[in-house]
Amino acid sequence: MDLSIICVNWNSVDYLLECIDSIFEWTHGISVELIVIDNASPCGNVDMLKERFPQITLIKSDDNLGFAGANNLGFKKSTGESVLFLNPDTKLNEPAINTMLRHLHVLPQVGIVGCRLLNADLSVQTSSIMKFPRILNTIFQVEYLRCRWPHLWDIGPLFSDDPEPVQVQAISGACMMMRRQVFERAGMFNEQYFMYSEDLDLCYEVIRAGFKNYYVGEASMVHYGGKSSPRAWQTAMKTRSELQFCVKHYGRSYAFFFRIAFLLNAGVRLLFMGVWRVIGRTLRRQDAAESRWLRWSVMFKTVISFRAREQLGPMEG
Repeated sequence: MDLSIICVNWNSVDYLLECIDSIFEWTHGISVELIVIDNASPCGNVDMLKERFPQITLIKSDDNLGFAGANNLGFKKSTGESVLFLNPDTKLNEPAINTMLRHLHVLPQVGIVGCRLLNADLSVQTSSIMKFPRILNTIFQVEYLRCRWPHLWDIGPLFSDDPEPVQVQAISGACMMMRRQVFERAGMFNEQYFMYSEDLDLCYEVIRAGFKNYYVGEASMVHYGGKSSPRAWQTAMKTRSELQFCVKHYGRSYAFFFRIAFLLNAGVRLLFMGVWRVIGRTLRRQDAAESRWLRWSVMFKTVISFRAREQLGPMEG
């Protein structure tokens, strides 16, 4: 078997139907097995996947194992020489999997290969290329700055027409392809992360194991992103996971100053947004302003309440 494609489902069957359709439409000339892990989805409609695509392997977990745990389970059931961890809310619009696999076979010291992720309107998602969490990254975490000066953030390749793969620190967990033995050598996904930052952690461990991660801009796919979970919950989980990443890889002292930087960043933003709430009664894009307020207030509260030894499992609310 050339490639095992592993998708973790939680209330995303509609997206997953479209995702699997696109895989079979655009992937040819290689032997592929597709494994779907259902993470105890409450919707209960996962069986329609098997009815529509009898050739896939469907594993229904009685418990929500989290993104990392479910992907590890799928990997243990897989047989491919290489493996692709693919989010269910992705859609191929070209032979991206073939392109990524071709590069995986020839790139030097290759660890993980990722592609260009696109929004529904086909604009580029800057999260296709990521840097490991650091204090300066947190302070200057402004999407406008990243897009205005992409080379300062090492995301220049996202806006380049150069098809050559580029070595990067980390790539999005929405689409990660790697050889089987590399994944095993890196220790697989760390199940301490229930959701979010497990991709950063894996990329970090792959580099520590002596491999390189690559962004392949020649391949692209649509990634709808974050549709199955409440936004506030997602923000809290992402924040907690980044903090836990810092504790694990940089130590508690660095993680303490990282938290301080995070709090200052969020506090300053909330202060300015609060002022605008008072004096800017006729603001345009009021919905966007409310969304930013919610996001940064959740981040602030999450950092305040974070405990370094907490397990990043499911949260209430």
